[in-house]
Formats: sequence, structure tokens, C-alpha cells
Amino acid sequence: MGDEIQPRSYWRWSKHDFFPGDSFQNWSAYRSALSQTFTRLKERVASRSEDADEIVELRKESENEMKRCLSWWDLIWFGFGSVIGAGIFVLTGQEAHEHAGPAIVLSYVASGISAMLSVFCYTEFAVEIPVAGGSFAYIRVELGDFAAFITAGNIILGSIAGSAAVARAWTSYFTTLLNRHPNSLRIHTNLIDGFNLLDPIAVAILAITSIIAISSTRRTSYLNWIASAVNMVVISFVIIAGLAHANTSNLTPFAPHGAKGIFVAAAIVYFAYGGFDNIATMAEETKNPSKDIPLGLLGSMSIITVIYCLMALSLSMMQKYTDIDPNAAYSVAFQKVGMKWAKYLVALGALKGMTTVLLAGAIGQARYATHIARVHMIPPWFSLVHPKTGTPINATLLIRLVSACIAFFSSLDVLASLLSISGLLISMMMAVALLVRRYYVRGITPRTNLLKLTFFLLVIIVSSVGTSAYWGLDPNGWLGYTVTVPLWFLATLAISVLLPQDRTPKVWGVPLVPWFPSLSVAINVFLMGSLGAQAFIRFGICTVVMLIYYIFFGLHATYDMAHQPKKPTTSRILEEDMGSARA
Repeated sequence: MGDEIQPRSYWRWSKHDFFPGDSFQNWSAYRSALSQTFTRLKERVASRSEDADEIVELRKESENEMKRCLSWWDLIWFGFGSVIGAGIFVLTGQEAHEHAGPAIVLSYVASGISAMLSVFCYTEFAVEIPVAGGSFAYIRVELGDFAAFITAGNIILGSIAGSAAVARAWTSYFTTLLNRHPNSLRIHTNLIDGFNLLDPIAVAILAITSIIAISSTRRTSYLNWIASAVNMVVISFVIIAGLAHANTSNLTPFAPHGAKGIFVAAAIVYFAYGGFDNIATMAEETKNPSKDIPLGLLGSMSIITVIYCLMALSLSMMQKYTDIDPNAAYSVAFQKVGMKWAKYLVALGALKGMTTVLLAGAIGQARYATHIARVHMIPPWFSLVHPKTGTPINATLLIRLVSACIAFFSSLDVLASLLSISGLLISMMMAVALLVRRYYVRGITPRTNLLKLTFFLLVIIVSSVGTSAYWGLDPNGWLGYTVTVPLWFLATLAISVLLPQDRTPKVWGVPLVPWFPSLSVAINVFLMGSLGAQAFIRFGICTVVMLIYYIFFGLHATYDMAHQPKKPTTSRILEEDMGSARA
């Protein structure tokens, strides 16, 4: 008992709780740390975490444990809640009208394949490293501290901006239910355009969903079941009623803008699949991660992919793509076939969907932030888990308070494509991390095999970038693909034939390695290249801001964390994780 961590008050605000490292004890220590920036950067770029550190050591930073209360059934419904929001109602009509035509179905198939490949990678990692950090923890183990920081920055940016955007959309759909103009419940001001419509309702819905998520993970799961079930009823109605009023002549021409239109739309509608990674962050609260996470992730995403394709098909067959209203596709389509009342049902479905996205998002985003704080990339105060609720209250407040401030003032239109790049980049890095995990094990893999793996991975990434760039420069060309596609194929084949897998998954593994992860890299890079120059400019600016933060704070905080003495391990953590591994 002498080694047990003594409980402390959860609500504390000392400097040590925010800046515990030696580098931040005083200005002299901080100046000394800055003078060692280059040396420390070299160490952190090369450093990689261990599975045991993520599973056991870092969890001690939270002082209290999250409660294992979720089953595979809960995770499937959390998958529905996290993923199915307003995106399917908004993006389908927009992209069918502007880019893909009736071939929007193929856009959902393409983006669904990409999402499923990423789900495979997440599932293997989540089973083997069942922690709250999700992709951040997995990339930290396989690609190192610096790559994990880039991931962390994109996760936090996406969490904050994404929650704010959904909250503002919630207001718009709520006013539709009241049969009023979308901006009628917002406060009009004389601020600059884009920041002149203040949205107190968005702030209120963020506050309500956050309070529910903070109170209890189990209670949040029950409410998510109910809201998601209502949403599924609405979606079933949309599919059945749409197909009942189908006219096959509306499918001609099927792809009016050709393959380019299909893939441009695929890059946009991919983000209707966003949010599945939240399931992986619930591993610490899952009763049996090795069984429940594969069922929850793969089960929910398989069903969602089919639902999305059927919804896209019903809209395309109900109305000619040129007549689809890009702003209210389903509502207008039902009105055209004499079901004007159905627009309220569609608005209700979208509203319920956004509510569950915010509810499940409050769970997943906070757990990401908790694990990021455990390694001190953000102040460790945000890693604390409340002893009674078993939830990370501070991390939830971090994400949601900033989201509420942005949602109150900004429409966030400028961040939409930026968030797209962030999600695709993380998915691509996850695929690379999985290949590294299978083919490189420290102390086992020979250096020559490591060099070969590094070279082949670079060829896969560069050839994928080349394919995407050539597509953007000459969508109707073919000559460039005769170079880039064979290079990708040969590099993947070389990994398969020339390199042995030095690690075998204990419970569940991605099938057809290295082909599936390599294909995931290629598809994610290809979709990134479809987003346009402005998205990359904004992403570059945000990345520079992240790097400045890392150089002046994150680098030194994580360096101090890596060199501090390890805390004593509680027997309960060890017993639980050994039990999960055996299961």
C-alpha cells in the first residue's frame, strides 16, 4: 500500500499542475531549455514510445481511472452517433448537383472504401494498445514523438472547429423545424462578415451535451442509443420513401462530369464518414477491448457505408441531378413529389444526428485531449480523470469552451477544407504506422530491413503524391499513371516479398498486409490532392503555428516528461490490462 498514489483534490490550480517540468520552474530554467532546443528536438524526433508506456505508465498521469462500462453494442451505437450527422443530408445534394451527378453513389463507395481501410488500421491498434489516445497514441508508438505532435495538433484543431461548425448547423436546422429563416434566431451585429451573426443556441447545445458527457459515460451511452435510434428511423423513411418515388430516367446521364467529378465529390463526402475514430478512444472504458472494439468499429462502419449509398441512390432516383437543391436536397425533393411535410422529418433527422455527433464527440474528443495531456504536449492538468464520474472533466472543458467561443462568433466556412486535410493526413499516417508496426520491431528487425522498409514506404508515399498531382494537372491524361501506379505497386510488392513481418497481431489484425494499408495511403493522398490550393495554404499556416507552439512549449514539456522518474504502478491497472490481453 505504500506505493499507491495518494489521492489529491481534483479541483486544483497550482502552477505545478500546468507546468510541472524542470524547464518551466523559473525564467532561468526556461532560457536554459531554449538554448538546448536543437539537441532536444533531435532526441524527440527519433524517440518512440512503447506499448506498455501508453497502456500503463501514462494512465497514471490521470490519477484516477475511467470506468469500464461499455460493450460492443454500446460501441456500435456510438459509431452511429459519432458518424451519422447532418453531413449525409447536406453533402449528398451539394455534391450530386455540382460535381458527381447520380454517380454520387460511386463517390460514397470510393470514400467508404477509404474509410473502411482506415477502420481496419484503427481496429488493430485499438485492440493492441487499448488507451484513450486513439491515433495519437498509435502514431507516437510507431512513428515517434514529433509525428504524434503533428497528429495531436490536427486532432485538437479538428475537435474544436468541428464541434463549433456542427453546433452552428444545429441552430440552422432547429429554425427549419420552426419554419423560420436559418439566421432568424442568431443575433445580428455590425462585426465583419462571417463573424457578424452571434449564435447563443450553438453555445447552449455545446454546453448541454458537454454536461451530459461529463456526468457519466454510461448515461451518455443510453442517451446516444435513444437519439441514434430516432435518427435511424428517419433515415429508413428517407430511403424507403425516396425509392418508392424513384424514376430511373433521373440516373441518366450517370456521371455528367466524368471520373473527375466522382473523385472530387468523394474527397468532400468522405467527411460524412468522419468520427469513427472516437470509438477507438473509448478503449479504456470498454469491458473487453479485444472483442468489443472490432465488433463496434467494423460493425458500425459497414452498416453506415450501406446506409450512405442507399440514401445517395434514393435522392438521385427521386430527382434529376440538375434540379437537386444543393442547400436542402432531401426537403425539396420530397416537396417535388408531393410530400412537403417530409421536410420537417428530414430536419428532425438531421437535428437528431447532429445532437448525437456532439454527444459522442464530447466523449471522444475529450479522451484524445486527455492522452495528449498525459505526455505533457498540453498542460497535464487536462489529463486528470474525476474520481467519482470517471470522466476527464478538464479535457472536456478545454475542447468545448474554445468551441463555444468560436461557434458564438464564426460561421467557420474557411475551416471546412482545412479540416478535410487534417482528417485525411491522420488516416494516411495511421496506415504508414501500421506498416511500420508489422515490419519493424526494435531489437529484432535487422538494420538492413529497416532501411529497405523506409525506402519502400517513401516510394509508396511519393508515388501516391505523384498520382494525385498528375490527376490534378491533367484529369484526362494517362501517361503519368504508367510511372506512378507501377511504382506504388512494385514498392508494395517488395514489402510483401522481401521483408518478413516481425510482429504478428495477438487477437485481430488487418487482412492483406501490406496491400490494404498501402492502398489506404494511396487513396488518402489522392483525396487530399482533390481539395485545392487554398486548403493547403490554410493547412500550411496552421502547421507553422503548431510548430511555433512545439518549439517554445511542447518540445520542452515532453522532454521533461520523458526524463522524469516513473511513477509506481497500481495493481489494478496491471490486472485489468493483463485480463484484456488474455481475452
